[in-house]
Amino acid sequence: MLQRMQYTRFLFVISAVMIVVAGITFSGCTTPTPPTPTPPQQDLLIATTTSLYDTGLLDHLGGIFGPEYNANLRVTAKGTGQALELGQNGDVDVVMVHDRVREDTFLQNGYGVDRRVFAFNYFIIVGPPSDPANTRNMTATQAFDTIYKKAQTNPKVVFVSRGDASGTHAREQFLWKNAGYNYSAIQVSGPWYVESGTGMGATLLIAEEKNAYTLSDVGTFLAYKGNLSLVPLVDQGDELLNVYSAMIVNPAKFPDTKVQLSKDWINWLISSKGQDLIANYGVSTYGQPLFHPALGKWELLGVSQAETQDPIP
Repeated sequence: MLQRMQYTRFLFVISAVMIVVAGITFSGCTTPTPPTPTPPQQDLLIATTTSLYDTGLLDHLGGIFGPEYNANLRVTAKGTGQALELGQNGDVDVVMVHDRVREDTFLQNGYGVDRRVFAFNYFIIVGPPSDPANTRNMTATQAFDTIYKKAQTNPKVVFVSRGDASGTHAREQFLWKNAGYNYSAIQVSGPWYVESGTGMGATLLIAEEKNAYTLSDVGTFLAYKGNLSLVPLVDQGDELLNVYSAMIVNPAKFPDTKVQLSKDWINWLISSKGQDLIANYGVSTYGQPLFHPALGKWELLGVSQAETQDPIP
């Protein structure tokens, strides 16, 4: 009987040891489940205006959009004309500009698709506080006419132009035309008229150095205001409305366009989140927004309702 009990205990111990060993062996041989690989980050190539870049808006928005969509915004800031050329060459995925006439041509010629209007602000005429041409309280067209006439007799009246085929430069030419002048004649009319050939921020600094007038978007002016003694002189009127749009470079012409990421970016811009971020950008620093959201403002902006609110399918 004793021998049977000892034998039973022996079998129990052996069985227990085998279970433990088997467990260790099984555990040691189990292949761990590999982690789900993180998709590689995509670069979204954007050609845009210097005003969106100089104000820091795109850096701000990209810093929020990028992590959400595992994307990196690679921005090239040029005048609107040069930005559109990058789109026409298929060098970027998205173009973000502010010249409706050239945007229409870009779309009609098949270089872009799915335009959406995402923001607006206003152009302003700024100049020295002494305002030697006495432009305060005028319309923009009246101010341009007065600046030209006063410049013919007063050497203190100087105007600095972007001169770079940008959206701001296009609006300046529009205002000269409204004032009754041939722009090509304005360009060679004397030393009072200076072309900077550069972006808005740099143009403001040149106007500051020369104590001159210039046309600026209000956002860039506010961003540079701390370095300027220039003041806003004319900031009212429909002819100063400045509307920003985004378009996808047509994948039918350029198959390398990152279509889905481009759609994600533009749809995010016109979403309530993107529009709220635009509405609040600059308020804490400058006491007012540098840009206004386009959502719900389609009548004011003179565009279709779909362009301000319908996501790109």
